Amino acid sequence: MDEQYYDIERRTAVKESARELRRKFLRYKDAEVVYSMTHKKLLELAGKAGAIYRIDGYVLLDRDIFDEYLEQFHEPPTK
Repeated sequence: MDEQYYDIERRTAVKESARELRRKFLRYKDAEVVYSMTHKKLLELAGKAGAIYRIDGYVLLDRDIFDEYLEQFHEPPTK
């Protein structure tokens, strides 16, 4: 068996990374990775969606609002 699989530190780090990706609010750098978009495009779409929160110099993106906004661009499957 692979020793890394049983490495508790590694498993804990992976769980923590997954937990961070599921956060309700994301900073732009994290959102760029999650949504695979450039900063400029993300800023444009998040602004249109009304998903931006500005708090004491921090800019956060509400994932629930942004995801709902993105659904309007979803195309149905083709045959």
